[in-house]
Amino acid sequence: MDTQTAVWYLSSDSNLSQVASSALDLASAAGELIHVRSICLVELSLLIEKGRLLREARDRLVFVLDDPEPGWSLASFDRDVADALETVSRAEVPDLPDRVVAATAVALRCPVVSCDRKIRASEVQTVW
Repeated sequence: MDTQTAVWYLSSDSNLSQVASSALDLASAAGELIHVRSICLVELSLLIEKGRLLREARDRLVFVLDDPEPGWSLASFDRDVADALETVSRAEVPDLPDRVVAATAVALRCPVVSCDRKIRASEVQTVW
């Protein structure tokens, strides 16, 4: 999932679509991993520094990522993601962090949960 989705899901924010919320709930109930890309933590830190988010948003994500029970996984930026980045059109998804989100989903062979219009309009499988 992308950063905004993680923040909304963990805070039960009404901005999260019902489809996205249900998909994440079902994945969790089925014991499937919910992947959050590693740069999400960096993005949250920057948003906190800019005063756009409270620290609790990052703390909630760190808490679920550190939980010893399986459920949430920190997806690293590795060679597979770097290679998959070439399959995500820059014309369709021009913002590099958003392309990394999409490429991570491609590399992991799973849909990305995102409200981003450009990611959703791309050829990457999405849920929203």
